[in-house]
Amino acid sequence: MKVVILAGGYGTRISEESVLKPKPMIEIGGQPILWHIMKSYFYYGYNDFIICCGYKTNIIKEYFDNYYIYRSSDVTFDYSKGKEHYIHASDVEPWRVTLVDTGLNTMTGGRVKRIAKYLNDEPFMLTYGDGVCDVNIKELEKFHKNHKRKATITAVRPGNRFGILTIDENNLIKKFAEKNLEDSGWINGGYMVLNPEIIDEIEGDNTILEREPLESYAKNSNLVAYMHNGFWACMDTMRDKQYLENLLNQGCAPWEVWKK
Repeated sequence: MKVVILAGGYGTRISEESVLKPKPMIEIGGQPILWHIMKSYFYYGYNDFIICCGYKTNIIKEYFDNYYIYRSSDVTFDYSKGKEHYIHASDVEPWRVTLVDTGLNTMTGGRVKRIAKYLNDEPFMLTYGDGVCDVNIKELEKFHKNHKRKATITAVRPGNRFGILTIDENNLIKKFAEKNLEDSGWINGGYMVLNPEIIDEIEGDNTILEREPLESYAKNSNLVAYMHNGFWACMDTMRDKQYLENLLNQGCAPWEVWKK
């Protein structure tokens, strides 16, 4: 199953760093948060990624173009016969990464529609490029298949500022509402599984995935929640970034499942 990561937004709430790079490329522990997200998927066996780029796309492209060198411990550059380089040791994951420029101002649904040709008309994973968690992604996929609905959202409970979910006793999402600062409870944490027919329900670049398609799915009992009681965090501000950095520095970063 392919993993789609939304990485095209401006990241205005963390403009101290996003003025220079896309938010998914902001580093925690010396690596972009995008890398941390991909490592968690890879731990559970997913290695085929589609990155929906937009703002400062070239920075993401350059990172993966030079990834082999970034992840190498020893490199020799030999300029005696032109430019040649030799990798002596590396720690490169066997990832397949497709980078797609989905537009500068395209909404989340529009970005998904733009990468449809790479999905092979199959179910796919989808998450945001700024959130990390310790959800068991293999169990998430199994849950989606068992419930036979069009979409599954990982529901988390940080208690503030995100899209609120109303969930019934059968884990069906009965209502999907956008952000409300006064609400708290279960919210959309990303880490979704979507059936391919959602592409046909996205009109174009201005479609917000979390509104028209997912709100409609909720009303028609086609949106189910995988309720995750473990760790989840979104790097939305510099305060969030520092929180994640502190967890890493203390050696207790729960999303680093590949280190357990």
